[in-house]
Amino acid sequence: MKQRVIQLLPDKLFVSLKKWGWQGDYKSWQEAEQESIGYDADNILEKVKAALLKVKNGEVVYERDSVVFDKIEYAWEILSALLWIAAQNKGELHIIDFGGSLGSTYFQNKHFLDSLLSVSWNIVEQPNFVEEGKHSFENENLKFYYTMDKCIESSNKKIQGILFSSVLQYLEEPYVVLKEVIEKRFQYIIIDRTGFTFNDKMRLTTQKVHPKIYDALYPCWFFSESVLLNFLSEKGYDLMFDFDSLDITNIPAKYKGFVFKLKK
Repeated sequence: MKQRVIQLLPDKLFVSLKKWGWQGDYKSWQEAEQESIGYDADNILEKVKAALLKVKNGEVVYERDSVVFDKIEYAWEILSALLWIAAQNKGELHIIDFGGSLGSTYFQNKHFLDSLLSVSWNIVEQPNFVEEGKHSFENENLKFYYTMDKCIESSNKKIQGILFSSVLQYLEEPYVVLKEVIEKRFQYIIIDRTGFTFNDKMRLTTQKVHPKIYDALYPCWFFSESVLLNFLSEKGYDLMFDFDSLDITNIPAKYKGFVFKLKK
């Protein structure tokens, strides 16, 4: 898991989508990874940490992909889904934010989450983010874990659902992770900021981040929408609603989000 960067940058940073963005159609993850900079690069962690500390300390109101803003841009579909889950659970929300950085989505929606009866926001991340999260950001509601199993074992609340926000495409074997999630029978699965091809075939690219954010290059999947939907349906999940994400790309693809609920 790493920081998801290019998709929602301010317009002025899109200097050249020929130079920055997505390219290639690789045959294997290993082939794409040979051109990549590691996901655990210290520069990524430090930039995200610096930005989110400003949010935590009240110096700025919003951070997204290490960029700070003076106004929160809400993902209303995601916020609606979170509040909908809480409404069905007597005002309580207990979720895993898989690959949730140092709490970007939590801090983005904190104003609304604070109105709920009970919230536990549990981030599962790579080790260096977990260590920094525990040191600098963890509080009564926001926790950090190395694995889903450790989160479930340690939490004193039953986890209702899991959020993947711009995460699945950066995993070497995303369907292996989804199978692990399905086996845990979470009631809800939320997917956002995820890319899909127009020809409905998976495509493996590399994504080059604009250097005004940080220097990084890593593999990135674009999924088949029909395959993903059929997979989750066959595994027992109903699609409640889908929506278009704000993300954009320089290759023929679309970014979407989905909310699924376990069938009764």
